[in-house]
Amino acid sequence: MFNNDDTISAIATPLGEGGIGIVRLSGKESIEIAEKIFTSPKKRFLRDVASYKLVYGHIQDPSTGETVDEVLVAVMRSPHSYTREDIVEINCHSGMVTLRRILELALRGGARLADPGEFTKRAFINGRVDLPQAEAVLDLIRAKTDESRRIAMEQLQGGLSEKITSLRDKLKDLCAHVEAYIDFPEDEIEIASRDEIITSIKEIVQKLRKLLKTYDEAKFFREGLSTAIVGRPNVGKSSLLNALLQKDRAIVTPMPGTTRDVIEEYLNINGLPLRIMDTAGIRDVQNVAEKEGVKRSLQSIENADFVIAVFDSSEPFQDEDFEVIEKIKGKTLIVVMNKCDLPSVSDKSVIASRFSPRDVLILDISALCGAGIEELKDRIFSSSLKDWKEEKEGVLVTNLRHKIAIENAATSLGRALSCFEKNKPLEIVALELRDSLDRLGEIVGAVTTDDILDSIFQNFCIGK
Repeated sequence: MFNNDDTISAIATPLGEGGIGIVRLSGKESIEIAEKIFTSPKKRFLRDVASYKLVYGHIQDPSTGETVDEVLVAVMRSPHSYTREDIVEINCHSGMVTLRRILELALRGGARLADPGEFTKRAFINGRVDLPQAEAVLDLIRAKTDESRRIAMEQLQGGLSEKITSLRDKLKDLCAHVEAYIDFPEDEIEIASRDEIITSIKEIVQKLRKLLKTYDEAKFFREGLSTAIVGRPNVGKSSLLNALLQKDRAIVTPMPGTTRDVIEEYLNINGLPLRIMDTAGIRDVQNVAEKEGVKRSLQSIENADFVIAVFDSSEPFQDEDFEVIEKIKGKTLIVVMNKCDLPSVSDKSVIASRFSPRDVLILDISALCGAGIEELKDRIFSSSLKDWKEEKEGVLVTNLRHKIAIENAATSLGRALSCFEKNKPLEIVALELRDSLDRLGEIVGAVTTDDILDSIFQNFCIGK
């Protein structure tokens, strides 16, 4: 069970060398605990310091009098703080030893080490943010492109919450309307009221379906588009990865089988974060290490959102090329004919015929010379986000938890509509409406359990 009566502390900045590191405390005793280890040359007490004012001083070990570091301390008083509790932030020189020593003194002074995401969890518990906004904090931290950051910021500012809350308000009115007829069974539902209820349910379902349509593409900006570069050995997969990244990330040699493991990197294409994977060449092998590499390549294909299939246009097609084609059928993909800087001896129509009747995009590129690379990037974006321009104007659903809750809410409303139209007991209709209301309540935190909160905040880093 969550307890916010105690005071928590954690390092709020990444460990390592840097200009500034921060140790954060939050709770009703945070100022008192900080005063035990802070000294001011001007004899200033933190309890007397106004909110948002920095105070210069030193952190000292009260048991020995040893000075640990020179610091600036900020006090943020309840309720005008991130957690709506008293917060103290100790700004010190960043270094693993110094930060951990100050944290140790704070814990010795009466604080408890914060759990992952506990500062944000307290912000939610204390009404500072709702659940979508809390989750948006994590998305903002993890954003890998400016578009990802923009989407996370819109969520943090409450765009999705406002939409869901508006739909819940309409559902509450519907519930009240239906339950009124249950409480007064002698009053028959008028035709006008009946039509109004049906229309309202349909409108809410339509808006939920519209939200769901944004998920499949918007999630790529949150999680990254998982993209596998596949092909037989020595067709230029690693060279293509290096060309896309514009750096030598993968080892390239004329020897087939150089890549024996999946290499992952992130690439920004028009704001879309691409989690791109260079895979081992697919072929029959006996070498144990290369065999494991091929196995991982096949797993990458299965799990990928998008596939770039690479073929060597300077050589005739081989059986291993056709084996690759069989493995990638059914995936969203682009075929690239690499080495267009050399004389071509392969026929593209052979590749196209293998995907018939499905159309497949085939591009000529040279990973070595850079020809066609920019067009490939543009095609990856447009192929993955076909309807993005139309959908990104409104509220987006990027979180799987939200998607599942909206799907469940729409399903419950569908059952309520069916029961109502078939003149089934109004008690059943009311139950389905209430279930839909609860499912949407899970998104904004109106309906929560410890399991839901734990699953959300355990993904946060300690100190946020």
